[in-house]
Amino acid sequence: MDKIRLLDLDSTELKSFCDSMGLPKYRAGQIKDWLLKGRSFGEMTNLPAELRDRLSANAVTGIPAVADVLRSSVDETVKFLFELEGGVLVESVLMKYAYGYSVCISSQAGCKMGCRFCASAGVAFSRDLTGGELLGQIIAIERHENIKVSHVVIMGIGEPMDNYDNVVRFLKNVSSADGLNISLRKISLSTCGVVPGILRLKDEGLPVTLSVSLHNPFDDERGEIMPVNKIHGLDELFAACREYVNATGRRITFEYAVIEGQNDSKRHALKLAERVRGMLCHVNLIPVNKIDGGKYRRPSRETIESFQKTLESKGVAVTVRRELGRDINAACGQLRKRVIS
Repeated sequence: MDKIRLLDLDSTELKSFCDSMGLPKYRAGQIKDWLLKGRSFGEMTNLPAELRDRLSANAVTGIPAVADVLRSSVDETVKFLFELEGGVLVESVLMKYAYGYSVCISSQAGCKMGCRFCASAGVAFSRDLTGGELLGQIIAIERHENIKVSHVVIMGIGEPMDNYDNVVRFLKNVSSADGLNISLRKISLSTCGVVPGILRLKDEGLPVTLSVSLHNPFDDERGEIMPVNKIHGLDELFAACREYVNATGRRITFEYAVIEGQNDSKRHALKLAERVRGMLCHVNLIPVNKIDGGKYRRPSRETIESFQKTLESKGVAVTVRRELGRDINAACGQLRKRVIS
């Protein structure tokens, strides 16, 4: 019989698990406290040794093992490679800002979306991650670095909307008062444009920040680099985004990787401004990450600044993303490739 992954359970479910083992309900609180600290069963020192043995026989914590770590010499960015059950490898990135620590976590082992410019495009899909495995990435980083994470971005390997139920379970558990208690308003969920997921999320009552990876405002051009656009075109995507904003009152962030000679012209900027006109949103320009063997290059600083000014002239709120961890290839997918190659 498969062992139960305890980090997958909310507090009520953990109490039921303890009850099934004939344990008093207060043991659930003790176990959860240790889990949130990233401890193994053997380290749960206020539990009897016999109980720790029984837990080991019937369950796993769900805390991932650290397989590799890269530290930037430029800033304080740290990239983690985690090994999950079955030898599955995923990546997370820890970033330090003035407001505190933010982590970017993965939602799947591999990705099905196939975006051409993304470092994760060559990472073959293995499986979805469970809610506990998303949570475990944060807990493992907090323990490894002895820090407290305040912000979370679900923008690592995988498409969160393709793993919808597990991601929503994670959001509820990570924000619960007896969990890590991270405010949902400090969590960003990124999608490449899976419209059914956006429409479901608007009714969940979860005030996360929705980030949409856009990267081109023209259907034919976006379809060349993002296969999802052939399923959910831009008219459908923007209609869903407007529904989301109207239902939640939350501002959407449109992520736009600026690629030399591909999507960096004034024509693209003007079309983008037209697409987002009247919507509560923000555009985040990202100088594209160069990936091994990739043909996509970042434009000059002048080109990016010109693109930004064109958007601003049309009343679009826009910023250029601060680049972190450039010397350690902080774009997700590359550390995993290095280890398994």
